[in-house]
Parts: sequence; structure tokens; C-alpha cells
Amino acid sequence: MTAQVVFVHGIRTSASMWRAQVEHLSAAGIGANAVDLPGHGTRMSETFTLDGAFETIDTAVRDAATRGPVLLVAHSMGGLISIEYAGREDRPPVDAFIAASCTSIPRGAGLAIYRTLARGFDRLPGRGQALTDMVLDRTLPPETRADFGAGGYAYDMQDVALRSLSVLDLIAALTRISVPMWFVNGQWDQLRSNERLFTRLKPEAELIVVPRTSHLVTAMRPRVFNAVIDLALATMERERPASG
Repeated sequence: MTAQVVFVHGIRTSASMWRAQVEHLSAAGIGANAVDLPGHGTRMSETFTLDGAFETIDTAVRDAATRGPVLLVAHSMGGLISIEYAGREDRPPVDAFIAASCTSIPRGAGLAIYRTLARGFDRLPGRGQALTDMVLDRTLPPETRADFGAGGYAYDMQDVALRSLSVLDLIAALTRISVPMWFVNGQWDQLRSNERLFTRLKPEAELIVVPRTSHLVTAMRPRVFNAVIDLALATMERERPASG
């Protein structure tokens, strides 16, 4: 059975942010499925809920597991939700996990400040899209620039999604995850605030910090991120005979 990869996007974005990774895997003959969470991408008309997000991830993971071992790859908000999912007491069929740009506990003052900034940004003309485009134009390479926002931006669901994250118990979830795991952060990522806590809770996980890179590590350094995926797949292949 061939390894399968399930991708989960971050807040406001969509499955389209993973095009470089999906193309990389498709060229290698590896199955890949990038999902849209409720209220995002092709599901923009829906309302975001955590239950809906968990159901979306679980459906994709269990479908992929019928064809081979599953590597779960998630970014930002998708990473936080996927940590909670992968760390369920009733363990899902995930064989390895890459959590990108999500080493932060979404609670308290940090979450409140983030929501306040997001709401202020949303009040700008055009909901701040011109500023977003300027930043992305200057930081993302041509090969991923169009992909990042191709599925649209879920501005209407942003605060709803952020507010829902406070109920996640990531500390408990991390201690229950027993599969090979990688934390991948950009050097300048604002969600590195609890990086030491996460690596202390999951000491066997590998921490990869990509130099001169922002929160958008998957799109800003696609070749580096693809190499991490290749590393995870090689690790799964190496460990499969032992687990069998």
C-alpha cells in the first residue's frame, strides 16, 4: 500500500495553498488530498465549526487510510485543530504528522490580541486585501503566489474560527500523540510563542526552523517544505516493517 497525504489549510485560506505540495507528491505517484474546512474555499457559504472541521479531517484521513498509511500535514489554524484530532483518546489512523506554524496555545491574552488585530484589519478599505496582496507579492515566490489565495479568503469566518480555538486542549493532545511528528516553523513566525512547551511535551518530535521565513513557511519556502514531507514519508517507510 502506498502512503497517502492529507493536507489541512490555515485560517482564511483554502486547499489551494497546498498546490505546490500536491504537485510534488503527484509527480512521485503518492496520493494527496487537500481539504477545504467549513467556511473556506469551495465551502465558503458554510459556517465554520470545530465539529465540522474535525469531521472534514476525519473523513479525509479515514478515506486515505483505505489506500495506505497516512501522513497528516497541517498549517496554522489547521495545525492546531489537527493536533487536537491526532491526539484523540480514540486514536485516528494517522501514521505520521507534520504540524507547521502552530506551536502556540490559542488562549488568553495572545488569542484576544490576535482577534483584535484581525478585526481591525478587517475594517480597512477592502478588508485590507490591498495590504495583504502587497505583503504576499513581496514575500512569496512566483510558483506559489497565485496558489495561496486562489480559493478566496474567508474573511467572514475569521473571528468565528479564532474564537472557537480557545476550547482546544493541545497540551493533553500532544502527550497522546505517539506517531512520528515534526514541528515546522519559519524563523519569524508569530506562532512560535509556545515552541519550547510543545517540544517539551513532545520531546521525540523534530523541530525544524526555516531561516528568514515568515508564518507562511509552506508557500514561502515550498522546496524546503516538500523536503520535510519527503523526510516524513521516508520515515514512515522505514518504520513500517518494524511496526508490522
